[in-house]
Amino acid sequence: MKKIVAYIKDAYNELVHKVSWPSAKELTGSTIIVMIASIIIALVVFGMDSAFEWIVKFLYGIL
Repeated sequence: MKKIVAYIKDAYNELVHKVSWPSAKELTGSTIIVMIASIIIALVVFGMDSAFEWIVKFLYGIL
């Protein structure tokens, strides 16, 4: 039981004193970048899916 309590105390100490937490401005900037990147990736995947759908329909139309 002592090891568990020591672990929890060490984890708390590390989170409070050693971890550098981002400021609200840094967090907002990172969030916006992630959202924009997610939208771009979604649009690329949608474009690829649409292109492959068109190609498959074209090939089945010929056969």
